[in-house]
Amino acid sequence: MLPAANAWAFALAAFALILIPGPSVLFVIGRSLSLGRKGGFLSVLGNALGALPAVALVSLGVGAIVAESVVVFIAIKFLGAGYLAYLGVQAIRHRNDHVDTTTSQRVQPSSFRIIREGFFVGVSNPKTIVFFVAVLPQFVSYETGTIPLQMATLGVIFFAIGMASDSVWALMAGTARKWFARNPKRLSQMSAGGGVAMIGLGGALALTGSKS
Repeated sequence: MLPAANAWAFALAAFALILIPGPSVLFVIGRSLSLGRKGGFLSVLGNALGALPAVALVSLGVGAIVAESVVVFIAIKFLGAGYLAYLGVQAIRHRNDHVDTTTSQRVQPSSFRIIREGFFVGVSNPKTIVFFVAVLPQFVSYETGTIPLQMATLGVIFFAIGMASDSVWALMAGTARKWFARNPKRLSQMSAGGGVAMIGLGGALALTGSKS
């Protein structure tokens, strides 16, 4: 069983790390600006769920193999970067859908689709596995045993803190979008801006953090 002191120490470390805006925050802001608060919250959920497979891999010891593989790391990184760019392009293409009053108006993406897209972004972030491989073992009590269970518990703690923090960003960005919604042109520009942010994020992830 994970000692309470270890759990609290990890929670504080995770909270300090999560407070620093990173790719996850930029993704959530971009989606919230493009899809609104509901879309932002669903993207937060999907993105957070995407980290759970990494938790499972690390808990089972497979994560270390993935983290040390240059080929796998680069493949996952470029896959995730490409998908982010794709979502950004889609946001720009459909930036005027909300002002379309014809019968052929495009409907808002389904909740399942938004969660699925967020999940794919989360699961294709190789830095998540690398972070868990490097950090989680430092807070495990090897004397008490059940190492996989302890790592899984730490992963769930990280999941909960990440969900709470990213939800705040989604709320703020979604609220800003509500204000822009008073003017259709401004809202179109805001939606396009969210798309540009995701494309930029995809490019940044592809060009930085190379595994060597």
